[in-house]
Amino acid sequence: MNIQWFPGHMTKALRMMEQNVKIVDAIGYVLDARAPYCCFNPNFDKIVGCKPCVFILNKCDLADPQKVDLWCKYFSNRSLNCVKITATASADAPKIVKALADSTEPLRRKYLSKGVYKPIRCLIIGVPNCGKSTLINCISGKKTLITGDKPGVTKGKQWVRLQSGLELLDTPGTLWPKFDDETVASRLCFIGSIKDDVVDMYEVANMLLEQLSQLYPALLEQRYKLQCVGRKATEIFEEIALKRGFLLRGGELDVERCAKAILDDFRKGKIGRITFDVPADN
Repeated sequence: MNIQWFPGHMTKALRMMEQNVKIVDAIGYVLDARAPYCCFNPNFDKIVGCKPCVFILNKCDLADPQKVDLWCKYFSNRSLNCVKITATASADAPKIVKALADSTEPLRRKYLSKGVYKPIRCLIIGVPNCGKSTLINCISGKKTLITGDKPGVTKGKQWVRLQSGLELLDTPGTLWPKFDDETVASRLCFIGSIKDDVVDMYEVANMLLEQLSQLYPALLEQRYKLQCVGRKATEIFEEIALKRGFLLRGGELDVERCAKAILDDFRKGKIGRITFDVPADN
């Protein structure tokens, strides 16, 4: 399946980031902890540049904790700042603030030595639906920004000033024009970074089942009470549809309803805590 999604507003968003990165002091790079590697946007490399950057592994409540720790080790080994959080948990707010503050500590000391008070500005970036706006709301302690469990909710830049002296710039989730790796594209579909209505949900659900049967067979079998090892994804899909009663008149499988249910189970963590990829050096 050829998965591509790069609407016009993403081009505008990239231009906006390139303009505003000049006036910020640091970057908060949000990654979905279920697929960190797939969330690295090649277009962000020139935006981050030499700015202090904190990699924020979000949605850790849905991710495999052992693999998340591997990613934390990966960043630490490269002397890169990293914090693992769940943006919907208010208790994680201080961790995020501290990580961003620590990354700009030299700059803040420089300002203080000159007797200058200046807020530290941070640009928050990431692919669609990685939780940028939810993260900012978590830190601010109020629903300052509109959020939603789907890509494309944030359309333009939004500044949020925090009591800690930080100013955060929320940006629209942005992908890149062409996916050369089908695995990356499929996993972005799984985590909801690509709109469901631009892909074939049946094919996406089967790709999800195929990857889960390889990476997390026990979780898949436990959730749906079936055998998956050695079976094709289409066979597993059909059994789930029959078990759940996803049928049309005449007994034909309601593949659209079943596909949505399987993806919904994954996205809500009902199948289990899952992370698809690990760093290359593990």
